[in-house]
Amino acid sequence: MNVDSIRQAARIVIDGGVIAYPTESCYGLGCDPRRHASVRRLLRLKQRPRALGLIIIGVDLKQLHPYIDLSPSAVIDRVTETWPGPYTWLVPARPGVSQWIRGDHSTVAVRITAHPGASAVCRYAHRAIVSTSANRHNRSPARSALGVWREFGDELDYVLEGQLGSHANPTEIRDAITNHVVRSG
Repeated sequence: MNVDSIRQAARIVIDGGVIAYPTESCYGLGCDPRRHASVRRLLRLKQRPRALGLIIIGVDLKQLHPYIDLSPSAVIDRVTETWPGPYTWLVPARPGVSQWIRGDHSTVAVRITAHPGASAVCRYAHRAIVSTSANRHNRSPARSALGVWREFGDELDYVLEGQLGSHANPTEIRDAITNHVVRSG
């Protein structure tokens, strides 16, 4: 994965495209969470119901700030202890966060990623991005660029090739208020 390919992926996200990129455990699909048309397109490609919501990743808290309310100090302490890293947290959504992102929930799933490729895309795009596994709904996630191409063909705007992280399973998801594990990692 070189800087030019990361810049290209970031530019496509900024311009409203949908990309695939390596994450901690599998390839992810991503787009700008502020562009409703891009999010709707991603959900159609994935055949994922809007009601489920999506994960947003960033390179720092500043990128996640527009989406989440970290006002309870216990919440910010709890989530920042695990970041950057393969831990996704359900955090109360800020007022006005789109249902396309949060689904039928009052929370948003967020992560500050430690994956070098995923974090580089966020850094070069100067924003958080959607991060959902690269697969059709209820199918196994792609674990290689070839797997992404087999699943989506030319339906994506770009596939950033690179190494996956060392995690065999998707990231753990916890509720930031209760600390309850929603999905084991």
